[in-house]
Amino acid sequence: MNTATTTASTSTPVRYYRFKPLNIGRIFIWSFFALLLIVAPMIFTSSLALTMLSQIGYLIIICLSYNILLGQGGMLSFGHAVYVGLGSFIAIHAMNLAGAGKLPIPLVLIPLVGGLGGMFFAVVFGYVSTKKSGTTFAMITLGLGELVAAMALMFPSFFGGEGGITTNRVYGTSFFGINFGPQNQVYYLIAVYCFICTGLMFAFTGTPLGRMLNAVRDNPERVEFIGYNTQRVRYYAFIIAGFFAGIGGGLAAINFEIVNAADSLNGLRSGSYLLFTFLGGATFFFGPIIGAALLVFALVLLSELSKAWLLYVGLVFLLMVMFAPGGVASLIMMNVRVALFGKIKRFYLLYVGLFVGAGVMLAGAAAIVEMIYHMQLNAALGPLVPFAGLQLDTSSATSWIVAVALLAVGLGIFEVFRRRFAKAWGHAQEEIEAEIKRRETA
Repeated sequence: MNTATTTASTSTPVRYYRFKPLNIGRIFIWSFFALLLIVAPMIFTSSLALTMLSQIGYLIIICLSYNILLGQGGMLSFGHAVYVGLGSFIAIHAMNLAGAGKLPIPLVLIPLVGGLGGMFFAVVFGYVSTKKSGTTFAMITLGLGELVAAMALMFPSFFGGEGGITTNRVYGTSFFGINFGPQNQVYYLIAVYCFICTGLMFAFTGTPLGRMLNAVRDNPERVEFIGYNTQRVRYYAFIIAGFFAGIGGGLAAINFEIVNAADSLNGLRSGSYLLFTFLGGATFFFGPIIGAALLVFALVLLSELSKAWLLYVGLVFLLMVMFAPGGVASLIMMNVRVALFGKIKRFYLLYVGLFVGAGVMLAGAAAIVEMIYHMQLNAALGPLVPFAGLQLDTSSATSWIVAVALLAVGLGIFEVFRRRFAKAWGHAQEEIEAEIKRRETA
């Protein structure tokens, strides 16, 4: 451990600690990530929690693979579900062949089969789509996605038609006494692949190809000027993203033991990968991990609570694009920066006011949305709407007045604290910038 001491211009010296050649912070973060994957099913023991954790595990791989295209390469793809879905189909066919004794592949290697399948189709389709960039690239991926989704219904022997393909993940001899029948054994298989794939994709960001991909995203003309082929860089990255997407698809096939083209290959699925990777934060490596967790909560919990869940997701996406385009990860990192400079305490009360205002406003808005949805879709069931343990009456003016009042009061509280927060945040940022300049000149 080396210690470097910097003397500031003030009377109090500032001491910095460095731990080269070991990066203690990075080791701590990866150890914490591994520990979290191990102990999560011990804390959340219900079958619902285990199912959600399994889905989060392989969706982390899929969202991170998508972020290779979007965050690192600036490639807006509308067809990422193609590589996930085709990887799932190839993996499930491999499982059926292995179960029939025609293919000697243990279950633990099935995700790699899915990865190779996703990579194969990324080689084929990527050669076409990466010839262009920007809007043209996005339109080509959209067209390819719709093409594959339509062709899935034309080849029922491979895609299984509307019913899909089923399998049994318990086959062959057990792996060190593990037959992968119970859900917790499948979870730990997903967790191992999640940790390894996350580490590999993080390592990819530091490779020459990963760095060049960032340069192609930021300034392709300059990259071409110094002699690199930007199309080839995008193509290689596309293949790598397809490989990891296929691994995620293979894990999904093991988890559900069924793959359906209507669910796994459609444009809605590709849109969900795009939306939640963006919500998590495409500009940070860990942003898609947050996005994967949000995606599972939206699909499993929010969809059970309300029929209008897509409306809520759309509103959240709209607000994030307008006020926090860097996603949840950017909000976290902005506050970490403020905390590191010792200025986070002044925001405690402001955050409480913002959350209270947002909560009251959300309660009023959600009550109005639920009552409107009920009147449009379930009017035959009567005027009562269950909402947060209460019964709202769509035929009573009181329910509407209370909901509108909550929305107005919440909006007022939120606006008051938002203005105070914006003023305090601006002052804090100015102080931080001044502190940075002072340290640079010290």
